[in-house]
Amino acid sequence: MMKKLILALLVVLSAGALNAQSKLGHVNSQKLLDTLPSRKVAINLLREFEANGIKELQEMEADFNKALQIYEQKRGDMSPVIQKIEEEKLMRKNQALQEREQALTQEMQYYSQELNKPILDRVQKAVDIVADRKKLNYVIDESVTLYFKGGTDITQEVLVELLRLDAEAMKK
Repeated sequence: MMKKLILALLVVLSAGALNAQSKLGHVNSQKLLDTLPSRKVAINLLREFEANGIKELQEMEADFNKALQIYEQKRGDMSPVIQKIEEEKLMRKNQALQEREQALTQEMQYYSQELNKPILDRVQKAVDIVADRKKLNYVIDESVTLYFKGGTDITQEVLVELLRLDAEAMKK
């Protein structure tokens, strides 16, 4: 019984020693992203893409509304067969508008992912570099942490590495 108690005590003490050796760092990822030149470029590209998409949808909607207005003006003079054909054309235009809107939303998501992936990869690489240099076991993001006290704030050091990596990537 005494051997089990001593063994259990040693396990608890060694676990405490392991926890004491773990080093924790924290970083403000929002500050990193907001400072990054390539992210600003990506945001502008995404806004431009979105503006072009909105313009395209507005043109399609204007075309639909014009066709609808012409239909409503001439409906009384149309035979039932022509009326049905024109209504089907209107339905197809409306459906095309809705489908294009959905496609643009999906394209926007894909383009956003394409633009952000290399940026997020650089953030991760910069964090890895600084964490290795400081021999940190864990790095948490301040912007998604409810509470933290202690640890090492490595935001500035990561920012230096990140700006270096970003400048290299922007040259390519």
